[in-house]
Amino acid sequence: MMEMGVIHGRFQVLHHDHLKYLVAGKARCQHLYVGITNPDPTLTRPEKSDPHRSSSIANPLTYFERYAIVRAALEETGVSHKDFSIVPFPINFPELYTYYVPLDATFFVTIYDDWGRKKLERFRSLGLKTEVLWERPRAQKGLSANDIRLRMARGEPWNHLVPPSTSRFMELWNIPARLQKLYEADSTDVRSL
Repeated sequence: MMEMGVIHGRFQVLHHDHLKYLVAGKARCQHLYVGITNPDPTLTRPEKSDPHRSSSIANPLTYFERYAIVRAALEETGVSHKDFSIVPFPINFPELYTYYVPLDATFFVTIYDDWGRKKLERFRSLGLKTEVLWERPRAQKGLSANDIRLRMARGEPWNHLVPPSTSRFMELWNIPARLQKLYEADSTDVRSL
């Protein structure tokens, strides 16, 4: 088992497949650094390979909210808080990585599309150690945070798609109402999506 690993994601909203990904990374290292991407608007940049990921609708939760959710979900699975750290990770600003994560760790990725391949290529071009946890066609990706956000905004069932702790935080912070307002502000009728 390696000493340190780095894993990353937006976790907007953390769902069961995100948790499988986090647990798979933790199983490969003694200490896992969980990088939360798009931590704030100043550290978010559009990506040609996936332009939607930088929109406000795709990033409704704050860094603090995602920090709390990731921490609770990992602890809910039995991972000790001593075995992981959660940090901002400005994925679109490689020149800043050194300020947030140990660059001698192994960087874990999963690949479903061009964005996953681009991240792997970026990490390797920086001389970072990488490990692909799995590569699957987009059709086999599984759960989608976008779909869960839409369900929340529409008032459709969604709780069964996320860990219990995530569900509790979403309800506590009234995230479904926040999402509905974001979609309405975007002039998108959530009922027709």
